[in-house]
Amino acid sequence: MNERELVHPSSSRNTRAAAIDANHFVLTFENNRLASELFGRFDQHLKLLEERLHIDARARGNSVSITGELQATNQARRALDFLYERLQRGGSVDVSDVEGAIRMAVAADDQLTLPTLERKAKLSMAQIATRKKTISARTPTQDAYMRALERSELVFGVGPAGTGKTYLAVAHAAQLLERGAVDKIILSRPAVEAGERLGFLPGDMKEKVDPYLRPLYDALYDMMPGDKVERAITAGVIEIAPLAFMRGRTLANAAVILDEAQNTTSMQMKMFLTRLGENSRMIITGDPSQVDLPRGVKSGLVEALQILKGVEGISVIRFKDTDVVRHPLVGRIVQAYDAQYAVHEESEAADS
Repeated sequence: MNERELVHPSSSRNTRAAAIDANHFVLTFENNRLASELFGRFDQHLKLLEERLHIDARARGNSVSITGELQATNQARRALDFLYERLQRGGSVDVSDVEGAIRMAVAADDQLTLPTLERKAKLSMAQIATRKKTISARTPTQDAYMRALERSELVFGVGPAGTGKTYLAVAHAAQLLERGAVDKIILSRPAVEAGERLGFLPGDMKEKVDPYLRPLYDALYDMMPGDKVERAITAGVIEIAPLAFMRGRTLANAAVILDEAQNTTSMQMKMFLTRLGENSRMIITGDPSQVDLPRGVKSGLVEALQILKGVEGISVIRFKDTDVVRHPLVGRIVQAYDAQYAVHEESEAADS
């Protein structure tokens, strides 16, 4: 069969594809250095494509030959095109980025473009960009979450650990601050382990709550230079506000994040929600399956999700174990625990 060269709709002048047969593509990338970064050290990124999509991917110079089922080879092409464009824009590509591109490429096959009902030829992922870092969605749920953060004034991101809900919330807040869309960032988290009696802990207020807000700090330092974070905290542009100390305030012109919200009581959640002021964005994250409140105390997050269902201006994004973007084993651990909880609940229901 004669080989015929095609130009991918998604690759413009930078990637050429030769279609040899229905299940075989040869992708050629013009920049040798970027192609090497795309394929990964010892072609580890291509090996990941092979493992996840059950294809054969063989690199030769700045080209890669992809063989497999038609749908899988197209998914591999979309993923590689997206990652190559990322490299062209000055970004980097690591294993987690490849994992994310694969997930999104697979998900794109489940989405039909109306009204023609044609398969999507190019990946389109939501992004959050700060001066220090640009983050692309790595799962369809992350994509929906990032778009909701742009669209809605109040967003709930709920689901298991490792799905990126807190990290993306902080990234979005940092982006709003850099844009000048808000004047400050306010970080809050219930300190359940201290019974909210922070006055008995040693040190000043920042030192008292630092252990509970460490994940938020880590995300901030990822998004902004360390010296800028420190200066912003000193100037009050980034504020650490324990939930117990927020009563009576109106939070205007701010990006406000409440993390670990499953550990709020009903009254605490209502108090927090009613702090929303003019030109503010509020993001509430938590995992309803990880409540640390005393037995018999209802989670304010669980109650709020029920009461506020369908309220205009509020977005609720629910993450699942399939959205876990940490080590793949974390996703399997979450699945195992969820299955065990389901069995336990069925047993309790049967006994009652």
